[in-house]
Amino acid sequence: MNEMTQRFGKVAVLLGGPSSEREVSLRSGAAVAGALRERGYDVAEVLVGTDASFELPAGVEAAFVAMHGKFGEDGTIQGMLRERGIPHTGSSPEASARAFDKSRSKPALAAAGIPTPVFELLKAGRERTLPLPVVVKPVRQGSSVGIARVFEEEEWPAAFAAARALDDVVLVEEFIPGRELTVGMVGDEILPIIEIAADFFDYHAKYTPGVAAHLIPADIPKATAEACRDATRRTFAALGCRGMGRVDIRLRPDGEIFVLELNNIPGLTEVSLLPDAARVHGWSFPELCERILNMAE
Repeated sequence: MNEMTQRFGKVAVLLGGPSSEREVSLRSGAAVAGALRERGYDVAEVLVGTDASFELPAGVEAAFVAMHGKFGEDGTIQGMLRERGIPHTGSSPEASARAFDKSRSKPALAAAGIPTPVFELLKAGRERTLPLPVVVKPVRQGSSVGIARVFEEEEWPAAFAAARALDDVVLVEEFIPGRELTVGMVGDEILPIIEIAADFFDYHAKYTPGVAAHLIPADIPKATAEACRDATRRTFAALGCRGMGRVDIRLRPDGEIFVLELNNIPGLTEVSLLPDAARVHGWSFPELCERILNMAE
């Protein structure tokens, strides 16, 4: 039974798109569309082409953006929807762009006093100054595309080149040993903290069933859990994000936490983290999707 008031009648679920995460976006979008239909919505699945083209059917009242990576998560499609007067899920175009671009989000976190690993931004020809070990990331990719850990100097050239092939700016940050945590937020509600049990939570681990285990709630001290929740709220505020998102955190063996990034359109597949946390919180997947939709603006 639908316990929430439906703000919208006909809804477009945008999926696909031109990014390197297109396949995951297709899976997320199909899952969201099915969930909203289960809740009684008139849903049109709008496939966004690899050339970023799309058409909204007549009568669409809101758009659920189920696209990850460039174009879907970086504020571009949000801006296009606003130009058409269509409310959309998630953050504003400006906040989406800020959260997606690590060359903007990392300085914003540091300026807000949010604990984050020491970092530097490098272009071709710039020498690394941080000591090993480090983590190398292209600044405008998601789902751990192009990410590498560098423990030995001979690993550095290939890791930097791989990241540079995806973006002209590369984020290099201190490697934080310890445990991988993630904290979802929907509206003003913090979802149960998840510990991700995987040797390296890369693209393969994120989207291959059985490779990474989600331990919910994470077995961490109460004070650490509260610090994670506080850091999540502060990260959302510092980046201006709203609606939904997921903050990734490293927990060092000495108990210190470090915010890595905010994913402003987290995965919504059968193995994704936000739906798992929502289930433990007491929300079914269709209810989670409807809650996200109802915050569209």
